[in-house]
Amino acid sequence: MLLRKLSSGLKAQFQGTDVHSRVNRFDEWMDRARDEDAGPTDYDHTETVKEYYDLCGEFMEFGWGESLHFAPLSPQESLEDSKTRHQRLMIAKLELGEGMTVIDVGCGVGGPLRRVVREAGVRVVGVNSNEIQLDKARSLDAEAGLDHMTDYLACSFMDMDAIADDTFDRGYAIESTCHAPDKAGAFAEIYRVLKPGALFWGQEMCMTGMFDPGDERHEAIKKELMHGIALKDIKTTDEVNRDLETAGFQVIEGIDRAVGEDDPTTPWYRPMEARHGTLGNALIRMPLGRKAMFGASRLAEVLRVFPTGSARVIRLLDRTANAYVAGGKTGIFTPLYCFLARKPL
Repeated sequence: MLLRKLSSGLKAQFQGTDVHSRVNRFDEWMDRARDEDAGPTDYDHTETVKEYYDLCGEFMEFGWGESLHFAPLSPQESLEDSKTRHQRLMIAKLELGEGMTVIDVGCGVGGPLRRVVREAGVRVVGVNSNEIQLDKARSLDAEAGLDHMTDYLACSFMDMDAIADDTFDRGYAIESTCHAPDKAGAFAEIYRVLKPGALFWGQEMCMTGMFDPGDERHEAIKKELMHGIALKDIKTTDEVNRDLETAGFQVIEGIDRAVGEDDPTTPWYRPMEARHGTLGNALIRMPLGRKAMFGASRLAEVLRVFPTGSARVIRLLDRTANAYVAGGKTGIFTPLYCFLARKPL
């Protein structure tokens, strides 16, 4: 049943395009970005991020679920339960209340958005430049009976000119502004659409204080992470705070929640390294499961169950998972720098 759903999702996602060529072009994005640094080109990082999710989104949802983000883990919980607990922390920090209107910046397929609507009783507008993800989000909202409380805007969060100044009571961005080509610019645009006094929660991918730019191994891991996640740069936690303040925000707190408060013995990257929770999709996330999935997808391509080129996407995701684990094990990278900021009155 799950494989049948994945097959139909991939065919809808790739729509008969040449996936091999698309993966090749994605693999070359860092070279095009460097050319932009050397002089004016037509390179647009927003398009690279869109292509990343166009290529990888269906497989990511298959292995990780509708909430495409990391969370502090506990050995007593499944990954799904940990993500739910983490989303509830965000809801509490934002002090959400009925009647509020909230913006989800880079909403993906709306996993956290639906929890926010369901548990806080607020209206949420999701912003996303990826139409495939937005179509899926709308469909999942309707299935959940929440579509009357949600709306979506297809645009880059770098330029939300369809939204008036001082519109939203609250805002959040979960592993989305890490993709911004200009983080201070992204925060400034979010600042603009929030009402004075509004709270803003963010979860950022960052280099930690253990990162040494003079260490070749550290630089190689950072480059692999940038390549595999479509990140034009990876800021440090201090740099994220400075960019927030440059945009005008008051930073209330900033915590690396990858350093387990509840259980420091269960690292955030464990689901990509070993079994965490029950089997099922957890198997797909582990190294042997990813290799088995790659082999199965090659056979599925021959049988025309999967579109040709699907295995290349799985290999890309496997390479990225290895980079995540390397970044986590060395302690130089975190996907869980969580901040709470306020737009001043």
